[in-house]
Amino acid sequence: MDQGTPPTRRSRTGRGRTAPAAALTALALAVTAGCTSSGAPVEHRPGTARKPSPTPSSPWNPRPASIAAVGDSITRGFDACMVLADCPEASWATGSDAGVRSLASRLLGPASAAARSWNYARTGARMSDLPAQLTRAAAHRPELVTVMVGGNDACRDSVDGMTSVADFRSGFERSLRQLRAGLPKTQVYVSSVPDLKRLWSQGRGNALGKQIWKLGICQSMLGDADDLGPAAAERRDAVYARVVAYNKALKEVCAKDRYCRYDGGAVFDYRFTGEQLSHWDWFHPSKDGQGRLAEIAYRNVTAARPPA
Repeated sequence: MDQGTPPTRRSRTGRGRTAPAAALTALALAVTAGCTSSGAPVEHRPGTARKPSPTPSSPWNPRPASIAAVGDSITRGFDACMVLADCPEASWATGSDAGVRSLASRLLGPASAAARSWNYARTGARMSDLPAQLTRAAAHRPELVTVMVGGNDACRDSVDGMTSVADFRSGFERSLRQLRAGLPKTQVYVSSVPDLKRLWSQGRGNALGKQIWKLGICQSMLGDADDLGPAAAERRDAVYARVVAYNKALKEVCAKDRYCRYDGGAVFDYRFTGEQLSHWDWFHPSKDGQGRLAEIAYRNVTAARPPA
């Protein structure tokens, strides 16, 4: 506790008068400061209001007023309504189908969603296509952008054709930097890449689905669907590991942006069953599966805190 500076040297008569005054002043300062000789605060007086400690406010808005979606065939609703065709009205992100209840419909209401949501995803898109999609989305200045991309980076004709993890990561970093150049505070919700190996496991029991797979869908995972030999198992494990690495990159890059929220691996962890898979290709989500994706997104977008 501050005891004040020592008095300057004065005449004998002056020192006798100022010493008691200095002591009284020091005592008053100690009482006013509310501390004891040990520095402990004095007891709070009843009837006086305490100021609450400030808490950091989250920049995340759980009720954005407009939404743009970018990504791949899942966000386009591919095979949700008919074979080998997009069905954007069934999209988990921006669709209008009442059975799906897309994220846009849940957040904005069906009427507003039609005017305040846009879907620039493209079937077959990879991470390298994301910047072009974001350019189109940014023209609307949306308050929220949803991203689901990576499945086609792993779904190639062979394991050797998969996008490297380094290129995938740098592509996402570049895409976010581009978005931030024009929209520094637009929120970004990032869905994890689905577990492609689980989709193979669920769909391989359907004869029709396997015939569609032979047309060229995700051959790195779905090729020779009934082959359970060591080479086929190694191939599928390599695809699985690459998807896990992609999701790790999405999580880490997103964590560096205060307006970006990753789904915590919720889509990857979701256990799709036959009801949630397209009854044409048994790989892409059905309308029911699209609805489950919308539920996951809505829960995470409106949560007070991001997923762990």
